[in-house]
Amino acid sequence: MTKINSPYSAAITGGGFLFEETKILLPLLQSEDRANLLKDEKINNRLLKINAESSRRRFIKEIERRYDAMPRTFWEDFMGWSEENQRTALLFVILKTYKICFDFHVNVTMRKWNSISKSVVIDDLYLELNEVAASDEFVDSWSEKTKKYVAGAYLTILRKVGMVDDEDSLHPLSASNFDYYIAMGEQWFLEACLLMPYEIDAIKKDLL
Repeated sequence: MTKINSPYSAAITGGGFLFEETKILLPLLQSEDRANLLKDEKINNRLLKINAESSRRRFIKEIERRYDAMPRTFWEDFMGWSEENQRTALLFVILKTYKICFDFHVNVTMRKWNSISKSVVIDDLYLELNEVAASDEFVDSWSEKTKKYVAGAYLTILRKVGMVDDEDSLHPLSASNFDYYIAMGEQWFLEACLLMPYEIDAIKKDLL
């Protein structure tokens, strides 16, 4: 499976939401000695307490990928937020890091929210994967097992963040710092959190 000029990756299967793990590793990632500290953690398991070294290495790699997708100042702000705001922020980071998750979210989740059903199931994600595969040779080369893992990982993330419940129904996210994303020029994320237009307008007015 050779990646040729594709913006897509199946790397999301290497981790999942990784909320607690991200918070644990942030001080290491922000350190000037980052490389050595992370190398030590992969080997010695001082912080993560994950028995399998292969799993530790995989999780650390994905958390590094996400960390590097955002400016350092974002993570400095992140550490001071409430858990609710942090969980919402991690969804933002994931959507910015993995294009396949972004496509799932915009083309499936947001559309389903604006439909009658207001729910997302894995078959909806398979349909989107097929659409992507039709125009992307790399995604088209993914095995059915890989596609299943990618779709399943995204759906699990929605469950972890509280956007999808046990009946597959969608729910908007709440956070007390949505104005932060507007200030960043990322107003789309408020729509991605399934906020209604009048709610977004109210947040924007509060910034004036």
